[in-house]
Amino acid sequence: MVRYLEAGICKCGKTHTVAVEEVVIGSGAIKKLPELLKRYNTEKPFLLADCNTFAAAGEEVCKQLGNYSKFVFEQDCLEPDERAVGSAVMHFDNSCDVIIGIGSGVINDIGKILSNITGRKYVIVATAPSMDGYASATSSMSMDGLKVSLNSRCADVIIGDTDILKNAPLHMLKAGLGDMLAKYVSIAEWRIAHIITGEYYCERVAQLIRNALKKCVDNAPGLLKREDKAVEAVFEGLVIGGIAMAYAGVSRPASGVEHYFSHVWDMRGLEFGTQVDLHGVQCAVATLQSIKLYEFIRKIKPDLEKAKAYVDSFSYEVWKEQLRNFLGNSAETMIAQETREGKYNKETHPARFSRIAENWDAIVKILGEELPTSTELHKILQTIGISADLQDLGVDSDTAKLTFQATRDIRDKYVLSRLAWDLGITDELCKLL
Repeated sequence: MVRYLEAGICKCGKTHTVAVEEVVIGSGAIKKLPELLKRYNTEKPFLLADCNTFAAAGEEVCKQLGNYSKFVFEQDCLEPDERAVGSAVMHFDNSCDVIIGIGSGVINDIGKILSNITGRKYVIVATAPSMDGYASATSSMSMDGLKVSLNSRCADVIIGDTDILKNAPLHMLKAGLGDMLAKYVSIAEWRIAHIITGEYYCERVAQLIRNALKKCVDNAPGLLKREDKAVEAVFEGLVIGGIAMAYAGVSRPASGVEHYFSHVWDMRGLEFGTQVDLHGVQCAVATLQSIKLYEFIRKIKPDLEKAKAYVDSFSYEVWKEQLRNFLGNSAETMIAQETREGKYNKETHPARFSRIAENWDAIVKILGEELPTSTELHKILQTIGISADLQDLGVDSDTAKLTFQATRDIRDKYVLSRLAWDLGITDELCKLL
């Protein structure tokens, strides 16, 4: 296992640990599979894939094995939901003593849940550097129409064979870098939340992400050429993202408001059949939008009277109806969350605003330190061929405005849209979308 932080108690007070035992990245990495399985004294793997991922790497995996069972989802576009998990569980061969997922996001999420349910060790053979959940102990699923992160099980072994990864569909390569670009915002918001709400923060974990992100951006021009170095940088960065989340014990190092934009669009896609794209692509575009909004915030000063007037006039009852119209059934889960979270409790607003105002210079400094300019990020998106236009994602101006506001309700996490609500500038930011 490559250790990304030294063992022992960190200055942040935590002892950083991760359940991943082995990470193998490079050309021909898949050939180490028999050796790894032997180390765990396993005799019969259960292979889990879909029709696309099995075509990408399934035959090569089978060549490395002797006795095995497998289940391949027939769906060309598999949805990570209750039905998919149930199907995997029902097809699982109880005589198998290890699970090998062959795929990326969806297969990995289902595989981790299956591993958790069956108690078998879990190996993921990655087929695309497209998302940062390889080393995560949670699974991003659709449950009751809402995008949720379920506790599952972290992979014991992660195999990223660049000979396979670089041949993934080009759109998935772009998505991987897009998911990494989101880390600009996630680290900035983590630091800001630490100031405003006292949330836990670790600088060493944050620096892991910064280093991985820089490596990805430095090698971005080679991604569309499928250069090994560029593909490896993105895949390792995504693995580090998952490991950083494990070290921190929260998702903060790897996701912020930009991920919530993507989650909202996914939920609308499930509810209304609206256009959706790969998560990383959506995150990349949302990162650009978020940075534009933060550029506006950097130019203002907190105004207590303005903020108080906005909060006093805010009607949660009206907003609930807007959420229901915008997201359909999935809004009910978000509304239920608010009864526990109390984000819109007007009595707690003055204390938060006071902390914001007292620390405004520090907040603005963080934004300057962590975020590239929107022009710089736009150039990176152009380099890898991701359109910066929300219209190309099927998101018009009205949808973008409601999406931004709905990001307040996805998780109990202090992000840009929560800061905007506290400052009383939500309407002004919406005009920029």
